[in-house]
Amino acid sequence: MDPRDLRADIPALQEAAYLNFGAHGPSPEFVVDAATEMLADHEFGSGRADPYETAFGSYDDARERIADLIGADPAEVALTESTTDSINRIATAIDFEPGDVVVRTDLEHPAGVLPWQQLKREGVEVRVVETTDGRIDIDDYTEAVADARLVCFSALTWTHGTWLPVGDLVEIATDAGAFTLVDAVQVPGHRAMDVHEWGADAVAAAGHKWLLGPWGAGFLYVDREVADSLVPSAVGYRSVTDPTADDLDYAAGATRFEIGTTSPAPHAGLIEAIDRIEAVGIDAIESRIESLTDRLKAEIDDEQLLSPESFESGLVTIAVDDPEAVVDHCAEADIVIRSLPYPEAVRVSVHAVSTEAEMDSVAACIGQASE
Repeated sequence: MDPRDLRADIPALQEAAYLNFGAHGPSPEFVVDAATEMLADHEFGSGRADPYETAFGSYDDARERIADLIGADPAEVALTESTTDSINRIATAIDFEPGDVVVRTDLEHPAGVLPWQQLKREGVEVRVVETTDGRIDIDDYTEAVADARLVCFSALTWTHGTWLPVGDLVEIATDAGAFTLVDAVQVPGHRAMDVHEWGADAVAAAGHKWLLGPWGAGFLYVDREVADSLVPSAVGYRSVTDPTADDLDYAAGATRFEIGTTSPAPHAGLIEAIDRIEAVGIDAIESRIESLTDRLKAEIDDEQLLSPESFESGLVTIAVDDPEAVVDHCAEADIVIRSLPYPEAVRVSVHAVSTEAEMDSVAACIGQASE
């Protein structure tokens, strides 16, 4: 499949130059169709078939497909609603005590900030590693995690589009005895990933960005041995081996982090989205994004470009004096980008389905609005 074929099935891309995939990737019609068909099969077929069997079979299919995408085993994948949901399931499964240390970077999305802020109420220290231009100083990081209980960082930063050395950061934190949690939501469908190579204890992500899947299709990887040592804060019939037993026996692996009745539709849509993304090919997607972002960056003033000049991702951050005004100006020209709370900038998210003409148009629009 060619990126142009994928683009042709996305209604939102026919209406505007949509360049905000880092926030939300509009779904193609076939993804919505797959989700709708699953919903219909589950609801309308319940008179003839057991709706629980239908849903559970769909859950199994989703875990297998996600596991294949991220380099995991199906038993290491839990289906969640979002990245934030996944991070919270880990945050509340660890028995933190007053004086424990959680380390994060200053590049984290609120999903990787708010759960730790809440833990401050319990006396947990939240230590923030300050960064420069979207980069982590390894010495500062090593010092910060030396006594940490948990370390949380993004694989690909939403603020600068920088690719962090995940394996190295995980190894340093692991050697210090910390639990490692990676926010990888900007990676699937965007760049290749292998969670086993990363070596993290847990990885949180979702399918509604670069995979072009529906909202509600989050997923959580937890290393099999690690998962079996964690006790979820919430429990339901999908969390345990026998929901009617007198003794509570959690399910093996990451499945213990699933709770109860949830619609199978979002993850059915995600399966279809993964199939189509892989039909294009992750390598082809990366190459196409690199070519397009190179073109865009060439038209941006060097002093304004806050993302790496060399390709690391499709997220291109551009410094402007009034980000909201620039976003509004581009919106009037049917160009969709977003502002960032920090740094003071706008962010252009370039996917393989984007076009050369859109790169030229958005560069011109930002230039005009910045004059």
